Amino acid sequence: MKTPTAKDHKTVSNDEFGESLSIASILIVDDEPGMRNFLFKILTPYCRRVEQASNVSDAAKLLDETHFDIVILDNIMPKENGLDWLKEQRKLGFYADAILITAFADLDTAIQALRVGVADFVLKPFRSNQILNAIARCIDRQELRRENYLLKYELAVENLCVRGRLMGRSAEISNIRGILNRVAPLPTSVLFTGASGTGKEVAARTLHGLSPRSNKPFVPVNCAAISAEVLANELFGCLTRNSDGETTQKDGLLFHARGGTLFLDEIAEMPMAVQGALLRVIEEMRIRPIGSMREVPLNLRFMFATNADLEACVKNGTFRADLYHRINVVQVEMPKLIQRKGDILELCTMFMKTFADRLGTMPLPLTDGVLVKLASYDWPGNVRELRNLIERSLIDGEFPPEFSDSGASEIGLPDSLESVERRHILTILKECDGNRAEAARRLGVSRKTIDRKCAMWKM
Repeated sequence: MKTPTAKDHKTVSNDEFGESLSIASILIVDDEPGMRNFLFKILTPYCRRVEQASNVSDAAKLLDETHFDIVILDNIMPKENGLDWLKEQRKLGFYADAILITAFADLDTAIQALRVGVADFVLKPFRSNQILNAIARCIDRQELRRENYLLKYELAVENLCVRGRLMGRSAEISNIRGILNRVAPLPTSVLFTGASGTGKEVAARTLHGLSPRSNKPFVPVNCAAISAEVLANELFGCLTRNSDGETTQKDGLLFHARGGTLFLDEIAEMPMAVQGALLRVIEEMRIRPIGSMREVPLNLRFMFATNADLEACVKNGTFRADLYHRINVVQVEMPKLIQRKGDILELCTMFMKTFADRLGTMPLPLTDGVLVKLASYDWPGNVRELRNLIERSLIDGEFPPEFSDSGASEIGLPDSLESVERRHILTILKECDGNRAEAARRLGVSRKTIDRKCAMWKM
């Protein structure tokens, strides 16, 4: 065969293959030293890591030690051909894509390659840009598979309303926002606590958006909604074998979330058996899919949430003490809505616009009377209850009687931020019986700000 020269390699443009190759780790398996060295020289300038093995035994040892994104495999080698070896590796947990290089591309070889999951063929003799293009295609397909999997998962389990950012200007929310800004650049795990409906997932998404991982996946998992066996398979992935001995591999959410953030909601509901496996993953940043003989390294940030008292769960034996102490590094307590009534108008305005756009309806008027009644309610369901009230009211075309203001003149959502602010401050002042210090505390502003506003409005 004609071996491509170094000059041929230099003519390949970095821009031709995009950024795909720069993140790839490659293992070359070929018994011919000349081919291994040639591939090594081609790939090293483009790929993150390139290693080589002269036989399948050495290749298996390398796969036991570390993870590769792609294995470039020669088919015809002494002792064992590449496809037979690949079939055996699938049974152990082979998480790389395989590119087969061969000079013999008959139909039987092609069929066998498809059955064992070969991602691409490169026929000998080949030029440098052919192998580089094959690797770029494999990496792109891997990312596309991951994006499709996560998209289907989110559409199946996610409430789209939690995609929003953390809203509010109250002192409680301002304090939480400060904590999130401080921990955002760090890899530290964060535990969000608080009553149901207080916005723990919204806060977690806000933190993810502030972090260096913001362009990577945010994967939420509700531990209370999935059975123990299914939860383990969903998180860690699994290998299953049919009666013919063929292996099917399912990658878990931990693997798909790599590089991003995994958010485990209702962590107190996680079964004890899964808690032990999760603790090991958090400490070692490696996963072993169920049924696999190999581990896969992780680059992942963990966030957790619960409305339960985890210390009480540890005492009654339903939650592992070692896991509790491992995840309780930074704890963020989300306040109840009754503790941040100053944020009700901002939340109502946001929910009203979101649901009106989604339902294709006109926003309902937020009159002073409506706002006073909203601010006077205790909101046992917190922000979730307020969100549901707004959605239900838009569907019905009016607020429920206990929140309606039928005697007042109706106005739509205010166009002016100043008018929104004025009405909201006056509503809180009325609820506080004119106590400006208490109103300032609820609104998360200084007493001087309230005094200045009232003077401007000649009150």
